[in-house]
Amino acid sequence: MKTLSRTLGLAALGSAAFFAFWNTKLTDQQDRAQLTAPDTHLSFVRSMDGTQTDGKLEEARGELVVNAELRLMFDYYLAATGEKSLAEIRQEIEKVLDQRLPPHAASQAKQLLSRYLQYKTALFDSEKQLGQNVQSATMMATAMRTRWQAMQNLRLQYFSAKESQAMFGFDDAYDLDAIARLEIANNRALTEAEKQMRLRTLDDNLPADLKEAKNAPLQVIRLEEQANAMRQQGASEDDVYRMRAATISPDAANRLAQVDREEADWKSRIQRYLNERRSLINMGMNEVQLSLSIQELRNRYFSSQEQLRLPAYEEQ
Repeated sequence: MKTLSRTLGLAALGSAAFFAFWNTKLTDQQDRAQLTAPDTHLSFVRSMDGTQTDGKLEEARGELVVNAELRLMFDYYLAATGEKSLAEIRQEIEKVLDQRLPPHAASQAKQLLSRYLQYKTALFDSEKQLGQNVQSATMMATAMRTRWQAMQNLRLQYFSAKESQAMFGFDDAYDLDAIARLEIANNRALTEAEKQMRLRTLDDNLPADLKEAKNAPLQVIRLEEQANAMRQQGASEDDVYRMRAATISPDAANRLAQVDREEADWKSRIQRYLNERRSLINMGMNEVQLSLSIQELRNRYFSSQEQLRLPAYEEQ
């Protein structure tokens, strides 16, 4: 499943382990609230193979429930841009809306989708006009707040205040908190003690859901540090699994174990590929033969999508 995407990119948090853990939390929440049957549709595009549709569709007494989950569902399909035309993507979303919502609620969702697409186009144009001219951390904070405010002003043209809060409220709170922390960190008029005091005030005033979101990656980092320490002390992967399951949940532990297996498989394939590639280079082939042989080697070990990552390893 894909995960929450922040409009300004301020909440992007790395590590495959974090995404595996956070996806589990989202899945658990959706399982409790989902009104429709589990998603079993054939992948809309190839890049969606093995994924589950983000978000969920809700209605109350035939009326559409507007929330962030609805926006996530829109964004899930819009991520296919480049593989499908916008018209095809819109048609697919509308088909899903018709399948999963009663007629009146589906009609409301389609109208909202139309406005959302207009908003996304306008936002793209607005970003191009604002441009990039950041030369310092202080300027970065100012630029980020300017962009955030421009985004708010733009939304007023397409959504009511209630719709905007329902779809973007959490992300807005996250982004504003990130901007405020950057402004504090770069305020030269404040002493370090004053900065820490203001940051603690921000921490104390965080809404519960935002505090949970901010703490989640820290929990995973601590969890992975503990797992690595256990491995160094001779613990088995089964020991690591039991530790993770006791700390978070068996489902999340399974996801993290799968991430571990995929990472180990990737590292193994990369090492074999680099070793064989080095041997080919040392064989003294002409340029054409070498290029063909290396491509054959790539095809043997990696998918076309994975091959896009190879130059970073080949240059080492």
